[in-house]
Amino acid sequence: VLQKTLKQVKQLTEEWLTIYNTQRPHDALKGLTPLMYKQKHSVSTL
Repeated sequence: VLQKTLKQVKQLTEEWLTIYNTQRPHDALKGLTPLMYKQKHSVSTL
């Protein structure tokens, strides 16, 4: 039972992190999501 519960917690945590980093705007990033901020400020290596 505990293993299933830990598996569920891991899945829910991963889902939350995905939403937090890709869909939720952050005031500290001037309304961008962390992913959008990273894409906007990444240095091209080409």
